[in-house]
Amino acid sequence: MKVLDLRCAHGHRFEGWFGSEDELVAQLEQARVECPLCGDTAVTRLPSAPRLNLTAAPPADDGPKQSVTQSPDLQAMWLQAVRHVLEKTEDVGEGFPEEARRIHYGEAPERGIRGRASRAETDALREEGIEVMPLPLPPMLKGPLQ
Repeated sequence: MKVLDLRCAHGHRFEGWFGSEDELVAQLEQARVECPLCGDTAVTRLPSAPRLNLTAAPPADDGPKQSVTQSPDLQAMWLQAVRHVLEKTEDVGEGFPEEARRIHYGEAPERGIRGRASRAETDALREEGIEVMPLPLPPMLKGPLQ
């Protein structure tokens, strides 16, 4: 069994376990390897430590650039926070805007809810003074919680 370091096109790093190098290549070609955080199937294998070329010249400086990297610790903390929100809120699905209004106007018991709303619905809720926050869920958390 080979444990390989992988990265999706969004920069999320994760491990994959494969029987062989050929198995990894076959699964990548079939887009069967996906990022556990965002579901992206544009996955590449990262070089292992013995293969790192540490003497390469640094790239030319073309001016300031903005980039974000996520350490495994940061990813783990984010997943833990998302799981906490999922465990402590009720999923009201597509009825989120209506239920949020019912709670806000005292027509339903106050509680934490989550669900789906379009940007227009979210903007309308905010204009009414109802606090909402987008919560992107990684595909691995959309099923039953373990």
